[in-house]
Amino acid sequence: MRMDASAIDFEAVQQAARTINGIAHRTPVMTCSAIDEVAGRRVFFKCENFQKVGAFKFRGAVNAVNRLSADEAANGVLTHSSGNHAQALALAARRRGIPAFIVMPSTAPSVKRAAVEGYGAEVIVCEPTLVARESTANEVKARTGATFIHPYDNDHVIAGQGTAMLELFEQVAGLGAALDSVVTPVGGGGLLGGTCLATHGVDPSIRVFAGEPVGADDAARSFAAGTLIPQTKPNTIADGLLTSLGQRNWTIIRQHVEDVVTVSDDEIISAMRLLWERAKLLVEPSSAVALAAVLNDRFRQHNDLHSVGVILSGGNVDLNRLPWLSNS
Repeated sequence: MRMDASAIDFEAVQQAARTINGIAHRTPVMTCSAIDEVAGRRVFFKCENFQKVGAFKFRGAVNAVNRLSADEAANGVLTHSSGNHAQALALAARRRGIPAFIVMPSTAPSVKRAAVEGYGAEVIVCEPTLVARESTANEVKARTGATFIHPYDNDHVIAGQGTAMLELFEQVAGLGAALDSVVTPVGGGGLLGGTCLATHGVDPSIRVFAGEPVGADDAARSFAAGTLIPQTKPNTIADGLLTSLGQRNWTIIRQHVEDVVTVSDDEIISAMRLLWERAKLLVEPSSAVALAAVLNDRFRQHNDLHSVGVILSGGNVDLNRLPWLSNS
């Protein structure tokens, strides 16, 4: 399933699963009959909110860090991230005994910054733009010599994220069921790209969809245009999905994804609250995007889909800023 000379494939996801085995959590799969009724189909939630650092990002980060040579790891690792990849890389670096330098936008939730610092990483704050993130990261690299590990446009990161889908297939089969479709949120596309490779490596007939905020819809616009369109001035409650789709992920997504379903912030908040009230699953807004997509009319029109796997990407919520407290 290799797309071109530089693209990763299903074998890379399988290798990542071996690399992270015993390090990353094998997160649970949960169902909720009340949500099934609302969705009009069975929904199987892969609960990456229970992953180390509270998000799927640990899979890709630990795979990438563990694949570095001794020379590459000598001066530590560096990234820019709004929070979950930051935490993941900080913990993966601590496990390997190397420094981590994390460039974070000033708008990153305080709970995420505190967690990054708690893992022993050095946090460098920048303005909340992609240009500022990248320029600040370049300055830190020049100062430290650290190896840059991109949050999503990195082969080992993408492969690591795909391991969640491999587990989901095994766990659903263990429940005596089978999936006909899968949905993940999309920001930079690491989770979606890895999910595509894992899904169609297991069964090419399973249909892959993405959920994306209306206020940060570069993936949907790229998908419609057939060419990669950068993100500009995103505005959404889903703070983990503000980044532009990565080139590596776009190469994968355009060949494997059937549709990108865009959802409003109100839909995201409703899905987040539904998960808490009916399934007792506390997830962050970016994570709730996937369920919001399943509940959206655009996805509901697929009456032939009866069993959908949804990856709940993370649960790092600032409890002092629950969105429905200001939207009730």
